[in-house]
Amino acid sequence: MLLSVVVPAHSAQGYLRACLESVTGQAPGPDGPSGLEVLVVGTDAQGGAPDLAIARECAERDPRLRVSVVEGPWDTGAARNAGADAARGTYLLFLDADDLLLEGAVAGIAAHLGDDRPDVLRLGHERADWRGRILPGDGLPAAGNQLVRRAFREARGLRFTEGPYGHVVPVIRAALLAADTGTLATLDRVCVRHRLRRTGAAAGRAHFAVIEAYGRLAAETGDDPRTRAARTAHLTAVLGDRGRVAPADRAAFFRAAGLPGAYTAHRGREAARAGRARAGETVRAARKSLRARAMRAVYRADLHRPLDPRLAVYGAYWNRGFACNPAAIYLKARELAPEIRGVWVVSSRHRDRMPAGVPYVIEGSRPYWRTMATATYLVNNTSFPGGFTKRPGQVYLQTHHGTPLKTMGLDQLPYPALTDGADFERILAHTDQWDYSLSANPHSTETWDRVYPSSYEHLPYGYPRNDALRTATPERTGRIRAELGIAPGTTVLLYAPTHRDYRRGYVPRLDPERLVGDLGPGHVLLVRAHYFYGRTADTAGGQGVVDVTGHPSVEELCVASDALITDYSSLMFDYACLDRPIITYAPDWEAYRASRGTYFDLLSGRPGDTPGAVATTQRELLDVVRSGSWRSPGAEALRAAFRRRFCPYDDGRAAERVVRRLFRDEAGADPGHPYGALPR
Repeated sequence: MLLSVVVPAHSAQGYLRACLESVTGQAPGPDGPSGLEVLVVGTDAQGGAPDLAIARECAERDPRLRVSVVEGPWDTGAARNAGADAARGTYLLFLDADDLLLEGAVAGIAAHLGDDRPDVLRLGHERADWRGRILPGDGLPAAGNQLVRRAFREARGLRFTEGPYGHVVPVIRAALLAADTGTLATLDRVCVRHRLRRTGAAAGRAHFAVIEAYGRLAAETGDDPRTRAARTAHLTAVLGDRGRVAPADRAAFFRAAGLPGAYTAHRGREAARAGRARAGETVRAARKSLRARAMRAVYRADLHRPLDPRLAVYGAYWNRGFACNPAAIYLKARELAPEIRGVWVVSSRHRDRMPAGVPYVIEGSRPYWRTMATATYLVNNTSFPGGFTKRPGQVYLQTHHGTPLKTMGLDQLPYPALTDGADFERILAHTDQWDYSLSANPHSTETWDRVYPSSYEHLPYGYPRNDALRTATPERTGRIRAELGIAPGTTVLLYAPTHRDYRRGYVPRLDPERLVGDLGPGHVLLVRAHYFYGRTADTAGGQGVVDVTGHPSVEELCVASDALITDYSSLMFDYACLDRPIITYAPDWEAYRASRGTYFDLLSGRPGDTPGAVATTQRELLDVVRSGSWRSPGAEALRAAFRRRFCPYDDGRAAERVVRRLFRDEAGADPGHPYGALPR
């Protein structure tokens, strides 16, 4: 076996899958697929379980991938050593979970090695910032920038040390030793791309460890003069990274590092660079100043008021009223935390959607700004209006409003037509305010972690809005149907398409009246247009067709139906909690996927990707319903796999978990839930 790729995986769930697929998707070298293996090393402790779950899922599909678990506190160096000890390849490549092995890299490496088999092969590398912009490599030592012959590593004792910067000594020593024996080679090809995380490494004195690392290197190499330039370059880069060394520690770091020159001169260079950066931000600062001047005087004053520890403010769907996860949390909080007073934010044109007895404020009003200034808890499935200032002590829960099929956040950057005018800096300034991000399933957690790269905690609790689906009863179904005027014994189909970014307005892809007419008596089609298009689907109506776009609760419509017909709406993931048939009606799948981008192929027919029967024309849809294939054993098997993938946390108690965590600071879940046990 030619190559063993070792990947330590911890707190990288948004990046790990792409890393592993970049390796396993490589064209095979001369030894074929068997010439490559991947060893992922993780831990079940300290938040490492999600990474292990992703690695194990990938290993089930590719036998070349092996997963091992290390015990004790997480340490990247120890994980790399464990992977190397278990490796079988002639060469070792150490990738981080946020690295990518570029296409053709393995074939290029194999061709370059040939019969010479050097001890160390240096690889070209590049970086990608959070916007996806490609930057040249920084020239600093990194574990992923070179291959090391396994026997050479073992003979020379080139093991990673524990703690931060544990790669410095083995990486540089390997290159020096190989150079001394004439077995150092260089591949003039970019093979590795390092994805720079927006949040970067946490600032703190832990980064002083880089000074200690170069001290150990000097001791082990007899203060080899070849290491001095690398030391100066590396320490200067760490000092220059404001995300690593805090301003209060910079002078101490400079002195401890013994860098050439005076710290005052270094500060002068830094000030010059900062001045150039500020010049480029003049326009943004002016806009900010305008917003600040427009801010109500009462809001500025209220920001000095103490926070109300018993006040929570809720919002949903850009101030459209009482709905979704925030509504379910609000109701459960009234039951379990009655001392918490909840107030909703709603726009003036949607105030009629507020249930009787639920307090609310109108967005932009004086009561709105006072509420935003003094509430301790903020709960929303989108964002609050007006550019409010999140205060220290406020706790912001982002619930989201659907499992992502379409690309979200930073993953939208490759779609310029979609992102025209989008201000990603503003989007990320909003995500920086989050303290918690609610997750419906591992797929969502993995996606949010990558596309909204801020420092918040994931809550893998399921969706509170789905509690109503998990606890639905036949009696409740009958009651809702009666309220909708549907006769007993009727087959009820809920048609709920999503909106199209590439098309203005609601353009139906289905003729509801014709479908119901073709199906004949005993069928009712509930039509629910996306909320972006207002409160009506503009259907002709008629017998058997009911426009329910304006109905206040999509959850009740789901409970009332026998099956869901949808295209790419995230409602499919929620509906799966009911374990009722889902029919995918996707007449423009290729156009939608090309314009928006999707995370998996909904029409593939693969278990876990496709929730049931599929139709791409109205004729096919009619045949699916008439033939009964929508509830066939094959459709049931697909739905079961879909539920396993996307509904693992939804058990009817998600709202309780959230309320206990947010308002009671109790971490946990139901017995049997993947994340612990709630107190009874």
